[in-house]
Amino acid sequence: MSATIKQLRAFAAVARTRSLAEASAQLHVSQPAISIAIRSLEESLGGHLFSRDGRQLVLTPEGAQFVERAQQLLHNWDSTLDAVQQRFRLQQGQLSIAAIPAFALNQLPALLERFHRRHPDINIVLEDIVMERVVSAVQDGRAELGISFRPDDLGNLAFTPIADDRFIAVLPPGHRYGKKERVRWQDLAQEPFIAMNRGSAVRRWTDAAFAQANSGEHPPRLLCEANQLSTIGRLVQSGLGVSAVPSLCEKQMRDYGLECKRLTTPEVVHQVGILTRSSGGLSTAAAAFKATATGD
Repeated sequence: MSATIKQLRAFAAVARTRSLAEASAQLHVSQPAISIAIRSLEESLGGHLFSRDGRQLVLTPEGAQFVERAQQLLHNWDSTLDAVQQRFRLQQGQLSIAAIPAFALNQLPALLERFHRRHPDINIVLEDIVMERVVSAVQDGRAELGISFRPDDLGNLAFTPIADDRFIAVLPPGHRYGKKERVRWQDLAQEPFIAMNRGSAVRRWTDAAFAQANSGEHPPRLLCEANQLSTIGRLVQSGLGVSAVPSLCEKQMRDYGLECKRLTTPEVVHQVGILTRSSGGLSTAAAAFKATATGD
């Protein structure tokens, strides 16, 4: 039979006070319960921990040798419980998030500020990476939460929407489409086009939109490709061509001095949200961040 925490607490209290009555008062349990706990502990260990000296209980040599270790065990137990309780109370902990750069740069700072204001003791580890790597980071457990467009294939992930995102046209200052309220994909196909790299979700979506708009008759005039939406913005800013980006990037593109127009025929809409693993629960910190992001 193994010793229990209650038995160790009873032993430590009696060793400290040398009195069943005082130990009983400190632990708020009856003297018989203290006696039973000490007797059970001694049976588990195979010998006596106390001897009588008049009215006082005195540690045996084995008891004196054991008391320091018992106190250390109790300290470790209490420290461990306190650490877990602090995590549940959001007074301690770490949260790992992987987010697509468009969200990390344009939307995430305000969201993190709200979360930090509510839970200032949570340490946040942020990785801003392309969508495909966000998905793998959550799948592999390197990030507890991912913020991304909804993947075409969720696999073993769950997706909680935050908002809908509509693609917009981005034009250099003074472009001939700048006075239009809306720009069509067919219009963009007539201009030098700066695209995301092949294999990315954004590239798949823009290629599909051009195909739907032009029925394959007038493919876009592809000028170059880039790996980051911010790079695309800078290339458009230089006057090399036009592009289409998620509206998540609109503030960033306007900061570059670009014209941002609603993009239609077709309208390309994709959900932005939080990715989590389907199996297993979230930490208290992750659940609190998710609630902050979704407005729950």
